[in-house]
Amino acid sequence: MPSTSESALLLPGAPVAEAVLAETAAATARLRERGITPSLATVLVGDDDASAGYIRIKQRQAAELGFASPHEHLPAAASQADLHRVIARFNADPAVHGLLVQYPIPAHLDYDVALQSIDPDKDVDGMHPLNMGRLAVGLPGPLPCTPAGIETLLAHYEIPVSGREVVILGRGATLGRPLAMLLAQKRPTANAAVTVVHTGVRDWPRYARRADVLVGAAGVPGIIQPEHVKPGAVVIGAGVRYAGRRLLPDVDEACASVAGAITPRVGGVGPTTVAMLVRNVVRAAERASG
Repeated sequence: MPSTSESALLLPGAPVAEAVLAETAAATARLRERGITPSLATVLVGDDDASAGYIRIKQRQAAELGFASPHEHLPAAASQADLHRVIARFNADPAVHGLLVQYPIPAHLDYDVALQSIDPDKDVDGMHPLNMGRLAVGLPGPLPCTPAGIETLLAHYEIPVSGREVVILGRGATLGRPLAMLLAQKRPTANAAVTVVHTGVRDWPRYARRADVLVGAAGVPGIIQPEHVKPGAVVIGAGVRYAGRRLLPDVDEACASVAGAITPRVGGVGPTTVAMLVRNVVRAAERASG
């Protein structure tokens, strides 16, 4: 575990993402030698600028890796049936290995119902209920991207996790809960004693202060302050909110004065998420091709 210092060791996500993308590019090349082109299909409903931007980032990364990237843009007034028809078409296309519906979608549509209609083997976000079940029992399948990125980041920087106490502040279905399942599994980069707390736990700081690895996953800006961090602990800021274009993380930057290692306010876990998504696409292509 990194030692306490006046300024904690920074754990940027970019080098982690670059390493994952290099491995993914090599795996893609092996597939293409067999005549298989990984394919990531994307669906955007409506004209939300942020959502369109996220789709462009994913499409750009797919293009850089040589993926096919079919895309469907539905109008904001599209019906649930319209959305399901698009999903069914991509589900039925054997050339499509990964499929995502960009969240959020217009309020009159039910995202959870749409998610459940995606072929679980093509669910590159790893959020289909079947894939969450696979994660819970340790079966192969696409992993939720941000939790997988956190495990990979810890492994990249050789942060010891096995046998250590990890405390996750936040229990959300996309981050806190799947991360707890992931880090509790028996393998060298996990195998931790994991405690999940949340803002409904009145004395959550008591748990936070004993953590060897503390993960902010609540989506409450600045909730983790230096007094919540055990000296020398590793602090991962994963939960964020936005005020306009400004990113507001769960972890206050002053925590660097106490922590042994910490993710930066910008460029921490974020860069790993898209890398995990395209890795899920390649792994889906490998499974589909035997």
